[in-house]
Amino acid sequence: MTRSSSPPAGALPAQGLGSVAILALGTFAVGTDAFIVSGFLPSIAQSLQASNSVTGLSVTVFAATYALLAPVLATATAPWPRKRVLVGALVVLAVANLLSALAPDIGTLLASRALAAVGAAAYTPTATAAGGALVRPALRARAFSLVTGGLTVATALGVPLGNLVSHWFGWRTALGMVAALAALACAGVALIMPALPGQARSPLRVRLAVLRRPAVAWVLPLTVVGMTACYIVYAYSVPALQALGVADGRIGMMLLCYGAGAVLGNLLAGYGADRWGPTPVSIAAYVAMAASFGTMAWLAAAGAGHDAAVGLLVLVWGMSSWGQTPPQQLRLTNAAPQEAPLVVALNASCIYLGIALGTALGAGLLTHGAALGFAVSGLVALAALGFVAVLATQDGGGPR
Repeated sequence: MTRSSSPPAGALPAQGLGSVAILALGTFAVGTDAFIVSGFLPSIAQSLQASNSVTGLSVTVFAATYALLAPVLATATAPWPRKRVLVGALVVLAVANLLSALAPDIGTLLASRALAAVGAAAYTPTATAAGGALVRPALRARAFSLVTGGLTVATALGVPLGNLVSHWFGWRTALGMVAALAALACAGVALIMPALPGQARSPLRVRLAVLRRPAVAWVLPLTVVGMTACYIVYAYSVPALQALGVADGRIGMMLLCYGAGAVLGNLLAGYGADRWGPTPVSIAAYVAMAASFGTMAWLAAAGAGHDAAVGLLVLVWGMSSWGQTPPQQLRLTNAAPQEAPLVVALNASCIYLGIALGTALGAGLLTHGAALGFAVSGLVALAALGFVAVLATQDGGGPR
């Protein structure tokens, strides 16, 4: 694996990680928006007179729209100054969440979630690539983990907070809170984000030629498989945790455990990928993921679980889910440094394609019980582990 690379075209002189922190405020808004629905999905379903499975499609629609549009938007906005892209994306995100909060029926909710995904798809890859351009190469994986850290902090704080707000004031207030958060992030990025130019315009077909590089093409499917594994159950985490014997009053605490694990896993993965390379970090993440899902499947089949044990398993679930992203981003940007915004966007598409596949699969599996959902999640995590092993033995088949 190549451990360093030239900075992307148009990058600023290398700065410290502090210059990247403002970007994490925006990803915090995006992450809260992307995952908050899972914290009060049954309440939305009851209010809009829809089933949990149909309402869970709001997560699938968001993820699928993001997956389709991320590379298209990365190409269309490539010549624009980065700040213009970031601010515009957060404006769209704020408006979409306001529409979601006011949705009178499930159709309007699904449409507004698709619009929110447009803003998220424009923001997150641009912010991630900009973060990598603002630091020296030796700090690049940590810069990625800092920007991605906004997403993980959202799972740690935003999702449980949304669960509490929806419990006391209703889910519409919770989504209105996300709209306000996106507006705040927009103001912060507009005021503090350093200027960073765009790139030369080129057609999407030309830019997608990067997929012909084995070091890129071999990595992206791993992202899809890994994210599918950890999101089969996540969108339905409330009924899944109930199947593990967690009382309603402690669901928020379990979501906080997941979020704390996500933050810790993301930060450790960024440090570990810089220090030891992506492969050992990926192996550790998928082993932990498979073990936690297998244990939760056993507990769900037994019909009960001790809160402390479930909390620890959910913590590991969060760590392993978000520990897979920084090594993937490092593999890709090392493989194609001049196309960093595009390959990060492609990886983001694969992340959300995995989320869409996982939530769609979960909608069917969980009608047969949470135990089956956890069990299939563990098997898919083992498939991701096998994929990493294959990558590590390839001669030129992908970064190690």
